[in-house]
Order: sequence, then structure tokens, then C-alpha cells
Amino acid sequence: MDADIYILLAQHLDSLPGGFPSTDSGVELRILRRLFSPEQARLACHLTLIAETAPVIALRSDLSVKKAAGMLAEMAQKGLIFKSSPPPRYMAAQFVVGIWEYQVERLDPGLVTDMEEYLPHLFDSGAWQASPQMRTIPVGRSIETGLKILPHESATFLLEQKDSFVVTPCICRKEQQMQGKGCDRPLEACISFGAADSYYIETGAGRRASRTEVLDILKQADKSGLVLQASNGRDISWICCCCGCCCGVLRNLKRYSQPAELVAAPFIACFDAAQCNGCGVCAARCQVDAIEIGEDRARLDIGRCIGCGLCVSTCATGALALERKPVPAQPRVPLNTATSMLGLAWKRKVIGPGGLLKLLLASQKDRLRASRRADL
Repeated sequence: MDADIYILLAQHLDSLPGGFPSTDSGVELRILRRLFSPEQARLACHLTLIAETAPVIALRSDLSVKKAAGMLAEMAQKGLIFKSSPPPRYMAAQFVVGIWEYQVERLDPGLVTDMEEYLPHLFDSGAWQASPQMRTIPVGRSIETGLKILPHESATFLLEQKDSFVVTPCICRKEQQMQGKGCDRPLEACISFGAADSYYIETGAGRRASRTEVLDILKQADKSGLVLQASNGRDISWICCCCGCCCGVLRNLKRYSQPAELVAAPFIACFDAAQCNGCGVCAARCQVDAIEIGEDRARLDIGRCIGCGLCVSTCATGALALERKPVPAQPRVPLNTATSMLGLAWKRKVIGPGGLLKLLLASQKDRLRASRRADL
């Protein structure tokens, strides 16, 4: 039954690090029906976190190599699975961050409506609370002389370590604009590196950019009041420039009374009321409603502050500054995106060291079987 295969695919996606929780309304199944044909859904259930060639996946899914290879290439082109090369290898893509972001050039009103209904359920499922997939990087102008900042906390330093860059439209801003909501801040606001950047080029969702152009995007982000959110690793895969009116992460964070507890951020704003002139610029720039103006002065709610530095970079009187959080509150930053995802999977208890070993052994066994099959 076609209905059954979408349930199986939803369960398969929920077993990946980012999760894909079920809902009473079944909106998650409507989303999958919009994205996957029944045949594609069935094949996707045979992909894992291990990148494998078409013959291996063909064997596991009981398809001919030719048919599997064609379907896998088409699904990768549509952003339903992840492809690396050469040679072409395919692995499961989690829903967020992953499949959803790959649909940036394939949005339609029905998909947008369903995602608006589903995102709060996804955010409240516990995956984000277990381990954020993104971390906040302070905007450059908010970093004062004397404030100790580690290399992985500086957007400029992180960009200097990269050789190629791809910029893509912000899917959050696009989907909000399709509903007549959101803002007119810069649309090209997502920057990818490495394997992620080549993937966006292959699928036609992004374009190549120079380091100078990317640095200009970050400067414009500060001017436009956009929060810098990078993948949660010391070696980053992407940086997104996010606003509180469009970004799915920030919009959902704002629903909580203490957003600061749910973000990976090493800094927090501090406020000197004696120097504040009540101009209100900081409140207008804050994307998580951590500042309000009352009695001619700003009021800072540190429980809502995510340490982005947007209020600091334009404070004319110096009333606001960033300071490092106490050691116990410092977020642990994984080595890279892969270790971040594994850590999230372990915290969600969907896979552990033993489970990863089983995946690796099963993949190795299937590769051996596929090579023998090809020899026949």
C-alpha cells in the first residue's frame, strides 16, 4: 500500500539525527507525498548514514543496478537524498537541516502551507533541545578589543579557512514571502562550503561566489540586522544570515520564554543602564525580543539573549557589550558537522556507537555481496 510506504519513510527519517516526528494531523505524511513518489519513498528507506554506490543500494532494495542508479540520480537532483562523488555515492538526508533546505528552488504554496503547520511540531519534538544543529556567531563589529574570541567563534576566520563558496537564497525568507509575510532583507543569505556547496551547484539551487563577495554578504547582514548562524562544528559547512520574522529556527525559539537555554552561543549581552539614552535601535535590531524600551531606557532580558551581537554593533553610547558566558554555560562545539550529527543521534538515542558499528559492518557486507553480483 502506498500509504504504508510513506509511514515507513517517516519512521526512517525519524531514525536519523534531526528527527521527523509524527503528528495527529498527519501533515508530515502530506509533506512526504508532495516530495517523494511511492517508488522513491520505498528506495529512500534503504539509504543510511553511510554513503554507498548504486550497486550496493540496488542489492539492498532488490532493484536492478540500472534502475537504482537512475532513481538515485533523480532523487539527488531533487534534493531528497545526499550525493557525493566521484564515484557517485548516496546516503540518506535528514529532513532538517537537509531535505527541506534543498527544496529552496522547488517551493510551491501547498508545500509551504504544510511546512508552516509542521515546523513547530518538529522543533518541539526534542531534537533541537537535545543538541542544536546550528550555533550563533557574533557579528564582527560587536567584538570589542580585549574580548577573547576563539577561532571557531569568528566568522571572518572561519571563511579564511575555506577555498570555495556557494551562496543560495534563504528558503525561510522565500517561503514567508510566498505567504505575503516576512521581510525584504537580502534573499541571498546562505553560504555553503565543501561537499554542501558542490551539491547546491549540481541541483541548481546556488551559485559560486568569491571570498570577497561572501565577506560583503556578512557585512550586509550586520547592516540588515541578521543573526549569523553556522553549522554546529569547529569546521563549518554553512553560515546562514537569519531574521526573527522568517527564520524557522528563530521564529520557533521566540515561542519559548528562555531561548538562551536552547542555543549554542558562547557570548551574552551585558547592559549598562547608566549609559543608555533610550534610542531604541537595539530593540529594533534584536531578532529574539530580548530587548524592550521602557521609561526612556532599554531593558535586557538575558534569558532571551542568544549572543548575536546585533544590539552591540550599533549601540552609539556603549551601553551594550558582549561578554563570555561562565565556563559551565559554555557550549561544547563538535569537531565538524558529521560529529555534531552523530552527537545529536546519540542524545536522541536513535543510534549509538554500537549502532554505528552495525551500520558500517552491514554496509561492508552489502558492498562485498554487490561486487560478487556484478561479477556474475
